[in-house]
This record gives sequence, structure tokens and C-alpha cells, in this order.
Amino acid sequence: MNINDVKKAVNEVKEKSPQRKFEESVEIAINLKDVDMSNPKNRINEEILLPNGRGKDVKVAVFGSDELKAKARGSADFVFGAEDISKFAEDKKAFKKIVNQAYFFIAEATLMANIGKSLGQVLGPRGKMPRPIPPGQDPAPLIKNLKNTVKARSRNALTFHVPVGTRSMDTDKISENIMAVMNRITGKLERGASNIRSVYVKTTMGNAIEISAGDEK
Repeated sequence: MNINDVKKAVNEVKEKSPQRKFEESVEIAINLKDVDMSNPKNRINEEILLPNGRGKDVKVAVFGSDELKAKARGSADFVFGAEDISKFAEDKKAFKKIVNQAYFFIAEATLMANIGKSLGQVLGPRGKMPRPIPPGQDPAPLIKNLKNTVKARSRNALTFHVPVGTRSMDTDKISENIMAVMNRITGKLERGASNIRSVYVKTTMGNAIEISAGDEK
């Protein structure tokens, strides 16, 4: 994939998508080919730190001791203690509301087993099991990185979508984000770019524009 082709497609998307009254996300749709998705090892399941950020905030939730909670306040959007695990285990409806809002979860390593046992049935299927963090470590740098990270998950489908920025972001920055995502995805495919049928870029409500990708269409 050539970054100049990416920039051309991003510019075309912006030109053809009228300004909305809200900040539209920009995403790419990746269409794979000749990949056996019935084999779990072939499925894409990546978390990618975008070089230029997402362009909009996502929420991060933290489970930890009093010390970790104190360090997380100000950077995390939700801060919970060990006692909250049992509370959420009893009130799954309340916990699901948090899970639907938080894009990432972090947990002190000593709490991971309890979280897995008590809340794993809610977090696991949604791909939101917490990232463990050592006791006493400052979570702020990890939270900052996660807020600029996107998930690329194909599950068992040949087509999947990945957010790469927002409409108001500079075209070059969006394009660099797209290249970062595609480089990671290509590196995970058995035949690299040859396993990519096509890639499209679009805004939330705009039309999709194809970017040249792979060795053939």
C-alpha cells in the first residue's frame, strides 16, 4: 500500500462527505481473501497504538488497590477497588453499563484471578479482559497509550473495520495512522499483502472510497 494512494483516498472521503453537526470518525474496512477463518490462529486480534492518536477520547477503567486507585485518578475514567469486583459480580447489569462505556480495562495483577472468575463472562466475549499492571506502578503512561490505541479484530469474518482518526484530523496524520494499521495487519497474514483483497476508507456517515491494497483485486 502506497501512502500517496492513502492520502488521495482520505482527501476524497473528506471532499465527498459534507460537514456534520458532530465529529465523525474515520475508519477503514479491510477485506481479506484466501484466509481460513475457521482456524482461530488465522484470525486478526491486534491492539495498535496509532502514531497520531485517535482524534477523540475513549474511556479507560482501572481496578486496583488504594495506592493504584490514587495514581489512576485524573487519567482513568473509571476507578474501582477490589471490593467493587464482588459488587459487580452481584449486579451484572450495572457492570455491563460500565463495560459498554469503557474501551479498555486495566487491573492490578493481584486482582486478575478474581476478575477472571467473577467478571470474565462479561469481559471475555467483548474482548475487554483487563491488562495486568504490577502493584505500585504508575498507570498513567499506560492509560495515555491506551487512549490512542485501536482494536483490530476480525473474529471469524473476512471483513472487519478499524477506526483510524476523526474527520477534523489532518489528512497526513490520518494516512500515517492507516499505514500503521495496515503494516501491522499485513505482518500478521500468512501471505502478507497477497491476503488483502481490498481496503476502503470512510467517515461515520460518508461513502466508502477504495484504497489500492494487496497484489491484486
